[in-house]
Amino acid sequence: MLGFFRHKTEHPRITRIRQLQLFATLRPRELRVIDGLLHEREYLEGEVIFDEGEIGQALYAVLAGRVLICRQAEEEVIPLAEIPTGALFGELALLDGVPRTAQARAMERCVLAALSRADFNGLLETHAGIASKIALQLARDLGQKLVARNVALSSRAQ
Repeated sequence: MLGFFRHKTEHPRITRIRQLQLFATLRPRELRVIDGLLHEREYLEGEVIFDEGEIGQALYAVLAGRVLICRQAEEEVIPLAEIPTGALFGELALLDGVPRTAQARAMERCVLAALSRADFNGLLETHAGIASKIALQLARDLGQKLVARNVALSSRAQ
C-alpha cells in the first residue's frame, strides 16, 4: 500500500530546465513538453556558437559553463557580455529571424539547450498556454536586460 504513494522522481534534465527562469512558471507536464523541444549540445572552450550576421534560428539557455557575447574587430575580440549558467542569450531569434548583432562563443566547456523559432511557432499552435507563459517570461527577461543596459549606459555618461 505504501508503494502506491511513492514519490515520482524527476528526470535530471527536467530538473535543470525547471531552474531556468524562462521555464520557471511551467508545471511538470508542461516541462516535459518543453524537454521534447530543446536540443542540447556541448561546446568546447573557444568554439563559436553563432557568428555576427548569421540569421538567428534559436534562443539558447546555458545549462553549464559560460558564453562570451562579443564582436570581432580586425585583430581583437571586443567583449560585450558574459552569459553565466542559467541565463539566456539569442532571445530575439525566437521572435524574429533577424541577423545576429554579435558573435557567441564558449568561454569554457559548456552545455547549451536551444529552442528553435520553428519549434516555438509549433508550440504556439499546439500548446498556446505553454507558449504564452514562455513569451511572458521572455518579455520579462528582455525588459530586465534593457533596464540593466540603460543603467549601465547612464552611469558611464556621468
